[in-house]
Amino acid sequence: MSIIQQGLFVLVLAGFGWLLFKRVKLISKLISLGKTSSKEVNKSEALSRTLLFAFGQKRMFEKPLVGILHFFIYAGFLLINLEVLEIVLDGVLGTHRVLAPFLGGLYPVLIGFFEFMAVAVLISCLVFLVRRNILKLDRFQSTEMTSWPKLDANLILIIEIVLVSAILFLGAADQSLQVLGSTGYTSTGPFYFSSFLMPVFSGAEEASIIIVERGLWWGHIIGILFFAVYVTYSKHLHIFLAFPNTYYSGSEPSGKIQNMPEITSEVQLMMGLSSEQQGNPPESFGAKDVFDLSRKSLMGAFSCTECGRCTEECPANQTGKKLSPRKIMMDTRDRLEEIGRNGKFERDEKTLIRDYISEEEILACTSCQACVQACPVQINPLEIILELRRYLVMEESKTPQEWTAMMTNIENNFAPWAFPSADRFKWANEFNKEQE
Repeated sequence: MSIIQQGLFVLVLAGFGWLLFKRVKLISKLISLGKTSSKEVNKSEALSRTLLFAFGQKRMFEKPLVGILHFFIYAGFLLINLEVLEIVLDGVLGTHRVLAPFLGGLYPVLIGFFEFMAVAVLISCLVFLVRRNILKLDRFQSTEMTSWPKLDANLILIIEIVLVSAILFLGAADQSLQVLGSTGYTSTGPFYFSSFLMPVFSGAEEASIIIVERGLWWGHIIGILFFAVYVTYSKHLHIFLAFPNTYYSGSEPSGKIQNMPEITSEVQLMMGLSSEQQGNPPESFGAKDVFDLSRKSLMGAFSCTECGRCTEECPANQTGKKLSPRKIMMDTRDRLEEIGRNGKFERDEKTLIRDYISEEEILACTSCQACVQACPVQINPLEIILELRRYLVMEESKTPQEWTAMMTNIENNFAPWAFPSADRFKWANEFNKEQE
């Protein structure tokens, strides 16, 4: 590789690196707009949870076939990038397969394993394309999965197919040049899977094969760098954020709803369980916009895989209600992205509630936690729903008539029913009389 090519490679690497840095910095700043949590993290439990759910993908394997295919894509992404590391070293140092002399006979075995993973990724991506676009599974056909979300999902699969195909044809071209004894192409021994593609180059002139090999080499590395930047705009950001999102997801049971300390204190005062109020009342209750949500909820919005398992399990959605937990997370991320585009990182005339998420959606939630249980990367849509609903109820008194009656009864009678607590067990007395 010439000095000019080395210099060009370094410039390309630096350019994409700068774009990636800016994007990561923006996402980090958007997440930091949320409120910090005072809850401490149990590090050992958090690490175990991360290994089990983010790395081990436990919930993906609840559907074994899909779990295995997804694991191939995930593991292939990690392992194939080890080969990309060698490509980067070759580009910077001006070498070709720089690791081959150090690994000796182990090198073709490793490349063969990487190529096996590439083939597995290729097959898995093709299957997922069929599921989305030909079989048209219901959870991929919701209203929020049209336009950009649908295009994004297909683009990712197509890009991955192109990248792994480039790896295989690059290996075939490389081996063909090794057989011809071309200058600068280190003899490595055969690569199992790409060897089957070598007939494509049979009869071609050496110069033509070199052009194809160099084109595939440059195309692959530029494709990888483009993919790394593109992922930060895509739902596939969960490849990276699934780990911190799972780590900070908390160790409480998934069915536990966090009470508001200010309200708990008021209730304790009213019931005589406390003699003084704990802390100062907040400026407002609940969340009107993303600024009022926790950083964990905002990280969850960027971590969402848009797989739709949460919406598929949601009983409100199943009965035809407008609520879709997946849409809640997507809308939260869209609101954050809009704030990032205006560059001010402050409140404007829009809000998350109403401009993105309707009252009807929020009020349809039963708080059953089915969406939380279904999420493969430990996202909690209910946290956002509850905060938005608390704002509607406590700040704007926007509740259905039935809710208002129930809350009035709870306040007056300490029960949802419209009769005094002293009469609560009358039915039991009447029942006993009938039994006598």
